[in-house]
Amino acid sequence: MTVLDRRTLNRALLARQLLLERQPVSASAALEHLVGMQAQAPDPPYIGLWTRLAGFAAEDLAGLIREREAVRLVLMRGTLHLVTAHDCLTLRPVLQGALDRQLTGAFGRRLGGLDLDEVSAYGRKLCEAEPLTVGGLGALLAERWPQHEPFALANVVRNRVPLVQLPPRGLWGVGGQAVHGTAESWLGRSPAADTAPDALVERYLAAFGPATVKDIQAWSGLTRIGAVVKRLRPRLRMFHDENGAELYDVPGAPLPDPGTPAPVRFLPEFDNILLAHADRTRILTDEQRRQVFTRNGLIRSTVLVDGFVRAVWRIEDGGLVVEPLGRPLPARERTAVEREGRALLAFTAPASDAPRIRWT
Repeated sequence: MTVLDRRTLNRALLARQLLLERQPVSASAALEHLVGMQAQAPDPPYIGLWTRLAGFAAEDLAGLIREREAVRLVLMRGTLHLVTAHDCLTLRPVLQGALDRQLTGAFGRRLGGLDLDEVSAYGRKLCEAEPLTVGGLGALLAERWPQHEPFALANVVRNRVPLVQLPPRGLWGVGGQAVHGTAESWLGRSPAADTAPDALVERYLAAFGPATVKDIQAWSGLTRIGAVVKRLRPRLRMFHDENGAELYDVPGAPLPDPGTPAPVRFLPEFDNILLAHADRTRILTDEQRRQVFTRNGLIRSTVLVDGFVRAVWRIEDGGLVVEPLGRPLPARERTAVEREGRALLAFTAPASDAPRIRWT
C-alpha cells in the first residue's frame, strides 16, 4: 500500500482547501466544498474565503447571510459553523447524536430531573416568537424551571434545537449581540430526515483527506466512524502514513506532487484547516500547536509559508503585526509574507492610505 509522507499530505490538504491557488468559484460553492467554516467570531470566515477565492468581496458572503442562503449555527464538535442553508438542514440531523452526548457530558448533573424534550419544545416556541440571545433564552426558561441554572437550560435548547444566529450578526464589520431563531422559521424549511453519516464522511475526505478514522472523528465530533468507513471501504482509496496508520480517501480527489509550490497564505482565527485532524502535523508541529491554541480556547490567526504554519498575525491600530514561530524567516520569505500582508490589509482596511507591517 502506498505510503504518503507529511509533505504529500500537506499538499493534498492545501489543494482541497483551495489554498494552492485562489479559485474562481462562488462563496456559496466554497462553503459547500469546505463543509462550512468555523465561525465563533463573525469576521474570520470572510478572511478565510478571501484567502481562498479569486476576486472575493465581503458582500459576496454578507449577501448570502442577509438573503438566508447561509447561516451560523452549532454543528461539528459542538462549535459554531457558517454553512449554506442546504447544509444547515442536512448536516444538523446527522450530528444531532453527538450534540446530545456533548450536552450530557457538559451539563448532565445540572439537568437532573428535567424532561429535556419539554425544555426543548418550550425553548423552540420562545425562539420562534422572538429572536433571543442565549442569556435572554436562559432567563425565560428559568422562569418555568427556577430550580435550574439559566445557562444550562439555554444550552439544552442550543444543542437539541437547530438555532441559527440572525443578521446583522455575522455581517462583515457589524457588531452587536447574537440573537437566535429556529432554522425552520428562518429558512422556511424543515431539517432532512436522513441521519446516516456516510455522505458527511465522504465530503470530509474530499475537503480534508486523506485521513484516518481518528481524524474524521476529531473533525466531526461523531463516534463509531470505523463502522461507517468499513461500510464505505469498497469505494474508498487507501494509503498509509509514515507511522503506518491507515488513511482513507475518495477517488479523484487532488493528490499533488509534494514538490508543488505553495504560496504564502494568511489564515483567520479558528480556521478549520488547523482543527480537522487528530494528527495535525501535516500543517503545524506539536510545539507550534501549543503556541497557536491558547489556554482560553482561542485559535490564533496564522501565516502559511511553503504550506506550513510559520507565524501568527493580528491587525493592530490599522496595521498588520506578524510574529514568526520558531526561527526567523529568511529575507525572501519575509518579502512574500509582506506582499500578501499588504493584500490582506487592502481587504480588511481599504481606506488605509499607508498599510503598515510590523514584525515582532
